[in-house]
Formats: sequence, C-alpha cells, structure tokens
Amino acid sequence: MLMEAALECATVAGAVARRHWKARLDVERKADGSPVTIADREAERRAREWIAARFPQDGILGEEFGLERPEAKRRWVLDPIDGTITFVRGVPLWGSLVAVLEGETVLAGAAVFPAVDERLCAAPGEGCWANGSRAQVSGIASLADATVLATDEQFRRFPERLERWRALAARAKVVRSWGDCYGYLLLATGRAEVMVDQALSVWDAAVLQPLIEEAGGVFTDWSGRRAGLVGDAIATNAALAETVRRTLVAPAS
Repeated sequence: MLMEAALECATVAGAVARRHWKARLDVERKADGSPVTIADREAERRAREWIAARFPQDGILGEEFGLERPEAKRRWVLDPIDGTITFVRGVPLWGSLVAVLEGETVLAGAAVFPAVDERLCAAPGEGCWANGSRAQVSGIASLADATVLATDEQFRRFPERLERWRALAARAKVVRSWGDCYGYLLLATGRAEVMVDQALSVWDAAVLQPLIEEAGGVFTDWSGRRAGLVGDAIATNAALAETVRRTLVAPAS
C-alpha cells in the first residue's frame, strides 16, 4: 500500500537526517534565503534511491534536487528535513515528509519525527495513523480551552494578518510557536487544536492535507477554501473550524 510505502520512505530519510542532528554542520543559503545542510541533501538522496529501486516509473520532486521524470503519471514529493532552522540548532521539533501524488490528488503521505520517536501516515479513506494507532483530532470546542500554534516568524512577511492572529490568540488557553510540521503532528494527534502557516511549498502542504483531514480535522487556506498544494494554511479540529475561520479569514470586500 502507498501509505506504508510513504512511511517507509520517510523513515529512511529521517534516519539519515538523524545521524547529522546535533552534529556541527555548515549551513548554506539557497536562492530563496532558506537554509540547507549536508543532512538535507543526504537524506533526500537516500529517499530518491529508495523510490527508484521500488517505483522506477514514478517521478520525484524534492526540495533539494528538484524534479525527476516529469512525464510520470505518479510523483513522490520529498521534504527531507522540514524545520531545518530548528534542526541545526539541535531542537527536536523537525520531521521528514513524503507524499505521493497523481496530478493534484494526494494518494498518501507520511511524516516521521526521528528526534521525538513519532510517526504519522495517512491516505484518503484509510485514516491517519500515529505510531501504529489511529490518530484523531481533539473534540475541544471552546477557544478558551484550546491550544493554538503558528510558525509565527512568518507573520513578519504578512503583517496585515497579525491583528487577526492576535485576536484569535487572545481567546485561546495556550499559544505557542511550535511551528513547521511539528505543529501539525500535535493537531492530528489531539494535543493542539489550531495550527496556522503563512507560506507552504508543495513538499510541505501535500503531506499535511491527508494527515489533518484523515484525523478528522479541517485544512483550508486563509480564504477558507480547502487548502491546495502551495500557499498558506489554517488547520483545525472540526469542532473549532468555524470559530477559528470566522476570526482569521477576512470578509469578502
């Protein structure tokens, strides 16, 4: 099954990255200003080798090495280390992400968190699974009892949304910036109720869509529409979906 294959591939990439975690690393800057290390590149190379050996007809799109076999009907999308800034500081809140797509449809996804020994995988209609057990978002229905999360440094680039975020955060019980993929792990497993992001690439969003939705959550963009494969995202449990979006989503002009 593709869900299990995605999980195995993410586990392989994560194991390579884990060997470099807390090591002394040279950090380079890519053209977009984001950081990259030898750990990112080695983990993606190993994931590509794994895919090529088992699914040789499939395409591969990775954050570090781009697109391979663009003509392929099915494509694997890789983020070898989501949270590289976290990774290089020796903080454990990073993950290795793998999604399998056919066109714009996500067939399966997996996120592995080697430093905290947690794994998530999901596929449409097959549920979301955390370390072998069914994952489920929380049933908390009041913001006064909710934990809300954000990759908050990104609000610097979107100051017009900051006021709305602050309005939401002021009503929440707990507000934290456990960002990147780690925030979505907490949401999908019922340990947080809201996670927001200002900028997601395809190797981020593709895997998150099935993880959140199959855990019973709601995954939309900042316009309130079902999130696509790039852009921004608001992820919530089902009970708070309407309340959160009413606070964050700007009314139509």
